[in-house]
Amino acid sequence: MDRILFVAAVSEEAAHLPEGADLLVTGIGTLPAAITLTEELCTRRAEGRLPERIVNIGTCGALRDEIPNGVYEIDRVHKHDFQVVMESDIAFDALPREITPATTGLFPTAQLATGDTFVEDSVTRDRIAASAGLVDMEGYAVAAVAHRFDLPVTLLKQVSDRANEETAPAWADAVEGGAVELAGAVRLLLSER
Repeated sequence: MDRILFVAAVSEEAAHLPEGADLLVTGIGTLPAAITLTEELCTRRAEGRLPERIVNIGTCGALRDEIPNGVYEIDRVHKHDFQVVMESDIAFDALPREITPATTGLFPTAQLATGDTFVEDSVTRDRIAASAGLVDMEGYAVAAVAHRFDLPVTLLKQVSDRANEETAPAWADAVEGGAVELAGAVRLLLSER
């Protein structure tokens, strides 16, 4: 665990991390995640104690019925609710449209779409499913901040719901079990270091 910063949106998702884990809880959504992590990394950089790696843990929704529950390591993440069609030759992007973190090979991989919309309807689910299998509200923001600080990042996401009309009650009922699964994945990750 030495020099790994674990990042979660809510403390419930990290409830079973190993004792002594360096944990940052950001709040829900891309903006709280980006601001909180950036502030933390700026402080740590000024003190000469940046982490060696950021590990984002959290729950997510499955966008396709064939995706089973479990923990996935994200190999590609993008923002699904930032869509701009440019009608000019300007090709400036402040951040990559998608980020492709290196993976460990310890977990099944999946593509993640991040946005500030809590996906709980089939129409939105089907639209986003065209470009990703999983959806969350912080992953891209965490990966983008890590990218800006030139730090390696691992995103571990546990499927807690189906991102449909039953999502809100399903998430509340599933977060405890998800935290147990995420902690197991973290233990596996740490055992391979």
